[in-house]
Amino acid sequence: MPLPEIAAYLSEFFRTERYPTNEQGGIWHPTTLPIHRFGLALEPNAGLLEWVLRKKSDALWLHRPWSLDLNALPPGVGVLTHHLPFDETLTLGYNPRLAVKLGLSNLEEIGHKQAPDLPARAIGMIGHATATDWLQKLNLEFGRKGGSDLLVGVIQHEVSHRQSTRIAVVGAMTEALVREAAERGATVYVTGQYRQPARQAVEETGLSVVEIGHRPSEVWGLRALAEVLRERWPCLEITIYPNFLTNSAEALSA
Repeated sequence: MPLPEIAAYLSEFFRTERYPTNEQGGIWHPTTLPIHRFGLALEPNAGLLEWVLRKKSDALWLHRPWSLDLNALPPGVGVLTHHLPFDETLTLGYNPRLAVKLGLSNLEEIGHKQAPDLPARAIGMIGHATATDWLQKLNLEFGRKGGSDLLVGVIQHEVSHRQSTRIAVVGAMTEALVREAAERGATVYVTGQYRQPARQAVEETGLSVVEIGHRPSEVWGLRALAEVLRERWPCLEITIYPNFLTNSAEALSA
């Protein structure tokens, strides 16, 4: 599998044409060798290159590649990267894959970013929770695997496990976004980090806010990216750098 073919597929998947050239990502370090084993990691650290050697990875995908020492990279190993496109597609935002996991239907966009002369990009979604156990599903995706305790906190106002409601999942938290979500019928606002400037809007609208946390949302996206690649190339061996896994069984098999 040539690295440019993987890069082209991910460019299409992330719809990178919506981003400025310097935000599109793609090939960070080229290789002409075929790719059979592909490693995924959020960012380089002291143990990453040793792991690449141990796994005999032919290429590496990084969310934040900037501190990678290319001179220390094993010979022939290529590197792909996507930063903002990954954040907006596979973490907390307009993320249909996550919506399926949470049982959300009838998705609508909320909030937009737009670079000059480029298409607008949704930064969130609102959907109807048809299942009565949507909060449990949220916990299973982002909390302690197999447990009932929400790893993340319900920051304000109680959330009912049996509540059938409209849920907003948004990659930002501003007063305007909170009020828009409430005006459009959402009663729960799921986001990465609770932002204090939006507190008054939360209190006035009565929205329940669930803070997932930045790292858990990225780890979820990393797993989702592995699924995307396996669906496209079942024979491509995908491994996730275990330093970023929260489940011990996954880390042992990585």
